[in-house]
This record gives sequence, C-alpha cells and structure tokens, in this order.
Amino acid sequence: MKSFLIIGLGRFGRHMAAKLLEQGHSVLAVEKSEERADNAIHVVPDIQIGDSTNETFIESLGVSNFDICVVAVGDDFQTALITTALLKDHGAKYIVARAARDMYRRLLLRNGADHVVYAEREMAERLAMIYAANNVFDYIELTPDVGIYEIAPPQSWIGKSIVEKDVRGKYHVNILATKRGDEINPLPQPDYVFNYNENIMVLGTHKAIKLITDSKDKR
Repeated sequence: MKSFLIIGLGRFGRHMAAKLLEQGHSVLAVEKSEERADNAIHVVPDIQIGDSTNETFIESLGVSNFDICVVAVGDDFQTALITTALLKDHGAKYIVARAARDMYRRLLLRNGADHVVYAEREMAERLAMIYAANNVFDYIELTPDVGIYEIAPPQSWIGKSIVEKDVRGKYHVNILATKRGDEINPLPQPDYVFNYNENIMVLGTHKAIKLITDSKDKR
C-alpha cells in the first residue's frame, strides 16, 4: 500500500483518488473550495480544506511522509506551479503534476515535478490510436515509439501456437496476455494456441503492430 497526497478535487483529482482508494491505497486530498470538497466527500473521505499556495499550510501536511504527491490543479497553472515548488521545498518524495500545455510541463519539471501528465491530450491520443487502426481495441503508450496494444489475432494465427508463428522473431512483438471476455491469461507459454474468440495483449513498436493489424490476413 502506498500513501498519496492529492491536491485539487476537480474531475482528474477526484477520479484518481477514487481509483487509488479502490486499490487499497491511502489518500489524503486537499481542496481549496469547500463546495467542491463537500461534493467529493462521498468519494474521498479524508479531505483537508486549505490553500496549497500557502507555505504554512503545505508545511502542516507533512508532505515528506507521502509516497507520492499529485498536483491535480492543471486548470490553474500559477497555483500548480507554486504548489509544486512548495511541495519540493518541503521534502516531497515524488511529485506528479497535471498540465494543459507543453510550456507548462517544462516549467513544472524545472520547479520540482518528477512527472507531468496531459490528461486530456493523452486520452485524445489514445482514442485516436484505437479508432484510426484496424482491430485495435485498447492501447497504452510506453514511449513515442512503443506501446501495449489489445488486438485481434490475425486469421493465419488461429489454431497455431506462439512458437509455430515465431511471433517474436518474425513479427518483432511479445505476447503479454490473452483475453477472452473479462478473463485474462497473462504471459502465455510458447505452446499456447491462438483462438478465434479472443484478443491478445501485445508489446511492440507502433510500426510492428501496424504491420500486423493492417495485414490482409486479419480476421
């Protein structure tokens, strides 16, 4: 279990807090607006009302005791920047900040953020990747060139094993899991035989995945 400090309970912060709590982690949320805090209390039971740009308030939180601090006030860049700098000054171990622009990302990184996310941009790019490709049902970007894809196995793979198709050698991808409905089979063995009514989770370059999904033998 990890401990999280989440500053800002807009949609991004509230959804992140809810997911972390669902996974069994400890979450303390900070929100300046009492109305917004009241609206989120059914999701996040531990909320402190306060101004994250106030150094005395930040000091009172004991930010060095949290594994990860999340600055979820991306719509107010000045607040996000000051909050990030104060968290760093008071010993935050790892800071994740939300930004709306690349320029904001650079400034946040210079002022203490360890990682900056573009929530809307990342979701837009993910959806664009899914809907623009053939037989791609989900996608997680790892680097600009590499990702994890949920795809349908090509028709020529059905009834054949991973080793028979020489998936790694011929297609330059790794099969991480197979998925049938809600059931996931992680790390299938080399003798695993592909089935028609399943999807596969594949790690590879975008170019390699595109060659598979665009091939004429896709199902």
